[in-house]
Amino acid sequence: MRAYHDLEWGVPVRDDRTLFERLTLEGAQAGLSWSLILAKRQGYRKAFAGFAPDLVARFDASDVEQLVIDPSIVRNRHKIESTVSNARVIDDMHRAGDTFAELLWSFVSDETLHNAWAELGELPSWTPTSKAMSVELRRRGFRFVGPVTCYSTMQAAGLVNDHVTTCSRWEELGGAVGSARGPPLLRRTRPTRPRRPTP
Repeated sequence: MRAYHDLEWGVPVRDDRTLFERLTLEGAQAGLSWSLILAKRQGYRKAFAGFAPDLVARFDASDVEQLVIDPSIVRNRHKIESTVSNARVIDDMHRAGDTFAELLWSFVSDETLHNAWAELGELPSWTPTSKAMSVELRRRGFRFVGPVTCYSTMQAAGLVNDHVTTCSRWEELGGAVGSARGPPLLRRTRPTRPRRPTP
């Protein structure tokens, strides 16, 4: 857990495979502990072809049946089926010349949003932005993408910097120097734009 916090959580992610993983794991966590999901991450990577959307998009009913009995992941049929369904949506986006990264980052104007929370208890579970993201993802056919899951994905993938201001990672990831309270989104940083996947 500590290594994940220090090395991954809040670091901007711009590639579709990793974003697909973040979304899947955050959705899998619903009703469960993050420590359990993190312990099963390698199992998820093996079960879902390294989260390559084009490969997972080809999974059929027999693949789903095998995953339902796979103890290395959370054996929830609805969550497993949603992962396959979401991969197909991303694969369709790629075929149309779009990227999942471009879609997600468009909700923060292509820049990391730096909040300024003093305590963990101040962090929201969802925001109007994550609600808007949820609505759009569902419109496109994504599943298990409620506002809370979307916000957790935003936090994990660095669309927002929600480390508290007393955490060294807040400043290391570009957090602004200023009030530790008050309105969030004090500063933005613009990451490098992703490359579109080659056909």
